[in-house]
Amino acid sequence: MTTRKILLITGDFTEDYETMVPFQTLMAVGHTVHAVCPDKVSGDTVKTAIHDFEGDQTYTEKPGHNFALNADFDKINAEDYDALVIPGGRAPEYLRLNPAVLEMVRHFFTTNKPVAAVCHGAQILSAAGVLNGKKCSAYPACRPEVEQAGGEYADIPVDQAVTSGNLVTAPAWPAHPAWLAQFIALL
Repeated sequence: MTTRKILLITGDFTEDYETMVPFQTLMAVGHTVHAVCPDKVSGDTVKTAIHDFEGDQTYTEKPGHNFALNADFDKINAEDYDALVIPGGRAPEYLRLNPAVLEMVRHFFTTNKPVAAVCHGAQILSAAGVLNGKKCSAYPACRPEVEQAGGEYADIPVDQAVTSGNLVTAPAWPAHPAWLAQFIALL
């Protein structure tokens, strides 16, 4: 297997599993993963939240772990990376307002590099304007954003993922086995 250099963009109140599991899994199979957050540096942490599906009308939220970043956002160059991971949670709703984040995301699409986004990560993709003509899964509440951005919403089971060109997406963390397998295949 060829090892890749992967960028993971996250922020405070990112979903715990959707951040830690891909970060650790991709490193476990030999890839280098740099986790960054705007306005933070290596060694800083972001707070995470655990989203669970317990039969309510939407997910429940509980405090998660502190996730340590291992690279400086202001010092990275998207061109130095082979792929991108965008976790879900609440972080995407404000990260999509950051022009530098959106420019980084666009880079991965204009260069056709692999991108994996899960759950609310689609909010960043829609804001970056990269979903036109792409099939994209996300947490169901993000469906309007996917469709308004020109994407085709993939209404798939919560434990499944979909690949559309260079993009692998899933509704939420129960899809990790399918989502990560499809992403690793693209790498």
